[in-house]
Amino acid sequence: MFKRIISLAIISAFLLTSCYTMNHKVGQGAQGNTKVSERQWFVLWGLVPINNVDSQQMAGGATDYTVTTEMTFVDIVIGAFTGLITVQPMSVHVTK
Repeated sequence: MFKRIISLAIISAFLLTSCYTMNHKVGQGAQGNTKVSERQWFVLWGLVPINNVDSQQMAGGATDYTVTTEMTFVDIVIGAFTGLITVQPMSVHVTK
């Protein structure tokens, strides 16, 4: 019975999560296809950031760029293991 409950909990954790993407244009948006990526880490289920991902610094002085913040499948898999200690990742990409 215990194994069945654990199995159901694990399956539910994977089925009830989802990927999402948010795009933000700065200036005219990305003018090229140069991409810089970093991972933002949070504790307490996303309430408190551990590190600081600065999209302006990632843009390297560009005035026109697009910031994409997303929860990818890789982030979900990482979160499935680190979520037990309330740590959640999120990917941040800057395209210039």
